[in-house]
Amino acid sequence: MRLAARVFILLAFFGSALAAAAERYPDRPIRFILPFNAGGPSDIVARVFAAKLSEALRQQVVVDNRGGASGLIAYEIGARAIPDGYTVLLGVIGALSINPNLYAKLPYDVQRDFAPISLLSASPYVLVVGPGLPAHSVKELVAFAKSAPGGLNYASGGVGTGNHLSAELFKLATGLNLTHVPYKGASQAVTDVMSGRIHLMFINLLPAQPYIRAGRMRALAVTSARRSASAPEIPTVIETGVADFEVTSWHGLIAPAKTPGTIIRQLHAEVLNTARRQDTRDLLGAQGSDVIGSTPEEFAAFIKSETAKWGRVIKAAGIKPE
Repeated sequence: MRLAARVFILLAFFGSALAAAAERYPDRPIRFILPFNAGGPSDIVARVFAAKLSEALRQQVVVDNRGGASGLIAYEIGARAIPDGYTVLLGVIGALSINPNLYAKLPYDVQRDFAPISLLSASPYVLVVGPGLPAHSVKELVAFAKSAPGGLNYASGGVGTGNHLSAELFKLATGLNLTHVPYKGASQAVTDVMSGRIHLMFINLLPAQPYIRAGRMRALAVTSARRSASAPEIPTVIETGVADFEVTSWHGLIAPAKTPGTIIRQLHAEVLNTARRQDTRDLLGAQGSDVIGSTPEEFAAFIKSETAKWGRVIKAAGIKPE
């Protein structure tokens, strides 16, 4: 038998096997890969949806934390997984929209290797300063920074992270000259902001709230287009006069490319049902996240727009990976 004929038969068999499996989907646990370690805001979002989807699908959705390397480890695993619906991934801004602009070569291709299912949620960053800094608003911060000899510094959890790029976008929008001080993680950066060693930082609202409420750091603005329901007293950056400044840390559900359309549609329907539940909204709302839900097409378009946006920021700021 000729090689081409054999390949055709194998492909036909594989396609028919996937179609048959899709008809009885799911009949075993589903692996949910996260590009982060356990315990952070993204992990919380994923575990809330995993628990609700487990109930709806009557099969356990098992969270598999594969943190490290800016998401490259998790996404390489996902890109190589069998597209049978039993592997899904948490889609995040870093892996889907920042990495393609930051790295010349990736072990995955966002467009080729993954199928968007739905946006899940989005949460803002909050611009914070140490309690000793003489700035109680964004306008006061900008004025003080422009008058300060040597300028101010800002912390991030590392080059290319969301809080790093948020600060770079803020610099571009305000014309400030701020010095970047990257850390290997956000926890030590937060400590140094509170102590005054670092002047300011953009940080996810959820982990910042206890320190803000205790007066150990001061919140100046959130980065979302609207005020956060969990902290309605904090204005948005846009409200303070910085036009078109919107940044969110968003989460979505994606699957390996070529996952059968029937499975994509089933998962999408269950995600929307989960997103509409008031208990889901209450659980994540308490964590500073807004539940969204979208069509696969809307999510795909959103990924493209975010990729273009952060590509412009990375190019303008001259950011290179460490």
